[in-house]
Amino acid sequence: MSATVKLNITGMTCDHCVKHTQKALESVTGVENVEVSLQPGTALVTGDADPAQLIDAVKDAGYSAKIG
Repeated sequence: MSATVKLNITGMTCDHCVKHTQKALESVTGVENVEVSLQPGTALVTGDADPAQLIDAVKDAGYSAKIG
């Protein structure tokens, strides 16, 4: 069953950051769809991925994230 997780992301400053974050989130197993927005600094992730793995992927990309 798919669920949508909202992440609040800090540290993104440009469209490149958005694309980098989106690519990192898409690489997590179980992710079906990702929508990253520079303003207000959020990502909506649909799928059955573990939220902790999503946060780790954002951190590995160089940004901070928490469940919103």
